Amino acid sequence: MNEDHIELAVMSPSAAARQIAPPANGPSSHAGIYHYDQVDRDFLKERVEQFRRQVARRLAGELTEDEFKPLRLMNGLYLQLHAYMLRIAVPYGILTSRQVRQFGRIARQYDKGFGHFTTRQNLQFNWIKLVDVPAILDLLAEVDMHAIQTSGNCIRNVTSDQFAGVASDEVVDPRHYAEALRQWSTLHPEFSFLPRKFKIAITGSSADRAAICIHDVGLIAKRDAEGVVGFEVYVGGGLGRTPFIAKKLRDFLPEDELIAYLEAVLRVYNAYGRRDNIYKARIKILVHELGIDTFRDEVEAEFARMPVAQYRLEPAILDGIRARFASQPYEALEPISGVLARARLEDQAFNRWVRTNVAAHRQPGYAIATITLKPAGGIPGDVSADQMDAIADLADRYSFGEIRVTHEQNLVLAHVRQDDLPALWTALADIGFGEANSGLITDIIACPGLDYCALANARSIPLAQRISERFADLDRQHDIGELKIKISGCINACGHHHVGHIGILGVDKKGVEAYQLTLGGSAAEVGAIGDILGPALSADETLDAIDAVVGVYLDRRQDGERFLDTLARIGHTPFKDKVYAAH
Repeated sequence: MNEDHIELAVMSPSAAARQIAPPANGPSSHAGIYHYDQVDRDFLKERVEQFRRQVARRLAGELTEDEFKPLRLMNGLYLQLHAYMLRIAVPYGILTSRQVRQFGRIARQYDKGFGHFTTRQNLQFNWIKLVDVPAILDLLAEVDMHAIQTSGNCIRNVTSDQFAGVASDEVVDPRHYAEALRQWSTLHPEFSFLPRKFKIAITGSSADRAAICIHDVGLIAKRDAEGVVGFEVYVGGGLGRTPFIAKKLRDFLPEDELIAYLEAVLRVYNAYGRRDNIYKARIKILVHELGIDTFRDEVEAEFARMPVAQYRLEPAILDGIRARFASQPYEALEPISGVLARARLEDQAFNRWVRTNVAAHRQPGYAIATITLKPAGGIPGDVSADQMDAIADLADRYSFGEIRVTHEQNLVLAHVRQDDLPALWTALADIGFGEANSGLITDIIACPGLDYCALANARSIPLAQRISERFADLDRQHDIGELKIKISGCINACGHHHVGHIGILGVDKKGVEAYQLTLGGSAAEVGAIGDILGPALSADETLDAIDAVVGVYLDRRQDGERFLDTLARIGHTPFKDKVYAAH
């Protein structure tokens, strides 16, 4: 067999039911992640050795770049503007402190001392040398991590709600189904070379924190009137050159049919998806051109032809997966912490952080703390090696060694005792991440843009930094309230600008970087694509335009209105008139 052939060592759902040992004792032994066994680790070791040979052949000139490209992409390695970029998979966004420390080690040894968290809950290293990649993959495998299928025309990392398993509003824990989907999709022989990349997101809460509406397939885990688990299925969402909000495909898909039904969806897409035009290759175009009813008919027909029993998600499989997730040794605590209440009264800065960055936990006496990676003037999603080590230490001390990644480029400690919140906030402030701005105007999503990406038309990072500095005053931010800014350096929309309350798209305006504004986008329960406000602006004009938009909102809002509420009531015209008054 040619050693460049991708071996089909699939981690199938049936593997989840095999006998396993409990996780070893240690700081991360109670982290709520899926714990690998030796079968998983042997698979990763074989995969690293395979890619090590492929890299050696490329360095020796035995493989051309065109021959090497599909091999490196299936292992998460991109060739960007200045260097290779390695994208590491963080399945449904959950990490252990040990894994985060390993990121810090890699950042110091092989990058420029930092990593970048992305909107797909992954981590990217942007300054990688090709010769070092096998050694990096070895280090990742040491902590049960890899970069498989973080690129290429395949099923990418399955993302989920960063509060999964702990949210007070959760109906069904989506992590176990996300893990089943990860196992099913890893090196799937039929879906490794799709017309284009394919992204799945799943949530189990009434509040959509996973942005399912902008995914190729979005799933809401729910219960029917009898308490039986199933899924509301959406299909055809996606951003980029032609943005679409996903359409409902099934109102209630029984739990045991999840894998079979997604097989049917992927088969229809694989058969009919456009391979002749990269701009029309995503499933969103197929759904749009066929119409949701015709697409549904095709999927149901394929589903009816399948031997569904062979794909059944058996209870034993799910039980095996659940057993591989460690449980947290919660203490029996009072539901309301007197320590927390006093600290909030005594320190208004801390109280402000609790209001924006702390969410209710299902376990009495505990809370969910969001760490916004957006300090004033900072680069959204960037974390230094030293900060990684510090966050890992805090996770060990306060959250059973577990860290979550959000699609908004932030981190979460999901199991913090309410009594510990004051000490946690102080420690976060000491490392530069104590900002009380989750969901506010400086909690910006931004892609790497022209500083790194060969596809970009404009820089995203400097603009994000300038907006953050312009609105750094926390009193002003809290007065403005919820307002999500999202920035993309090109039409590929890696910064999700289409669904920003204020979206910013970098464009090339006769060889000069410029920025186009959209208003009214949303990736929440009711998804929406923002409307273009007017002609593209320079970076300086864009800063002033955002100020103007915020000014109109503050002048025109009524009691309790968020930005999107005011925009819906008064329309775009007052904002457009104000922004372009000087033009």
